[in-house]
Amino acid sequence: MKIPREAATTARRAFRMCMDGDRLNEDKLRKVIRKIGDGKPRNYAAILHTLKRLTRLELARREVVVESSTALDDQSRDRVQAGLRGKYGDDLSFEFHVNPDLIGGMRIRVGNDVWDGSVKARLARLAESF
Repeated sequence: MKIPREAATTARRAFRMCMDGDRLNEDKLRKVIRKIGDGKPRNYAAILHTLKRLTRLELARREVVVESSTALDDQSRDRVQAGLRGKYGDDLSFEFHVNPDLIGGMRIRVGNDVWDGSVKARLARLAESF
């Protein structure tokens, strides 16, 4: 779907109105969506589509996926969670997965940020250097 510039600008402004600091206020977002749906301004479908994309991206920023080669004990999980909450805030949702392909270490993804400290990644970097 091609989004007109005016619709994208309107959606970004509406999305910024739904933010409380750096957190998304879901009640405000519902009100904005209802108002756009009831009023049906020009290109309202494109505005709603862009709002949906911006909301999805904002929610993805709060999802954390931690992959490790072996299952982490509770102390290690708590340490990882505390460090990430200190950097990104308290409203993160965590998923822990075991991926034996990593050989050792762990890979952490928070939204679009990825930290790969796995042995597999180190071996790949070493192979590229030759």
